[in-house]
Amino acid sequence: MAHEHTTDHATHNHAGHSHGPVVLTSINRALIIGAVLNTVYVLVEFGMGFYYNSLALVADAGHNLSDVASLLLSLLAFRLARVRQTPNFTYGYRKSTVLASLTNAVILLITIGAILWESLQRFRHPEPVVGGAVAWVAGLGLIVNTISALLFFRNREHDLNAKGAYLHLVADALVSLGVVVAGIVISYTGWVWLDPAIGVVVAIVIMGSTWSLLTDSLRLSMDGVPAGIDLEKVQTDLRAVKGVQDVHHVHVWAMSTTENALTAHLVLQDDLSDEQISSLKRDARHRLEHSNISHVTLETETSMQDDCESGDC
Repeated sequence: MAHEHTTDHATHNHAGHSHGPVVLTSINRALIIGAVLNTVYVLVEFGMGFYYNSLALVADAGHNLSDVASLLLSLLAFRLARVRQTPNFTYGYRKSTVLASLTNAVILLITIGAILWESLQRFRHPEPVVGGAVAWVAGLGLIVNTISALLFFRNREHDLNAKGAYLHLVADALVSLGVVVAGIVISYTGWVWLDPAIGVVVAIVIMGSTWSLLTDSLRLSMDGVPAGIDLEKVQTDLRAVKGVQDVHHVHVWAMSTTENALTAHLVLQDDLSDEQISSLKRDARHRLEHSNISHVTLETETSMQDDCESGDC
């Protein structure tokens, strides 16, 4: 049976559909500001935590330190993502943003283990804590974390690293609020057990925000369909293009945490002109942009192969 094969490849970054340089620049700036603010605060919180013998402050500082590492790692990844393709890396280093997100999740899991271990030790051997000082230092952290989280608010749905940073910083702000309350209560009641208890709460809050980041990062690192993209809807949209009879061999994956790619075979009606084929490809790409798929490779043919025994041939 005769077949006509043409391949079309294009990358688009139209505003309102895919998220390109503007979003990357905004996230890059937020990462720099957030890293500076949190580095300064971590130094203060660690020092005050050791000085006032507060596990809650030291645990929160450890969490904030992991956030600083995450922000710096994400910043490095975004810089690498801008490196142009090479003969050995034909997509450049865009995937480094996904690896950074996965590494950040692993760092947070290690932090959770360390905080839980130290909290259990403090429950066994309680130590005196200056509640008022703890509250003041944690209050400063509440302000820093809230400001830092707001930096990522606008782009939290556009990029996995921005989402991770936003979730972490919001969690930090809530934890800082909890430490403020605990510090005030300790200063009035002397209940030193609240200090390690807040350490446990910190670990639980971190786990909640880390789990989704870990699963999303693993999905993207294994070239799974990115969260937020409905593969069935993508196929339906392509079949809805005038002149397309069927769609097969559809693959969607993440090139980075901001760019998604697709390859697909379109089975076309017979006797379409070159102009009609070009028009339907433009229509297909436009529909895909609404699903945040900017890097598209389409192969067209006039009919399905009749000797294909499996869906993966």
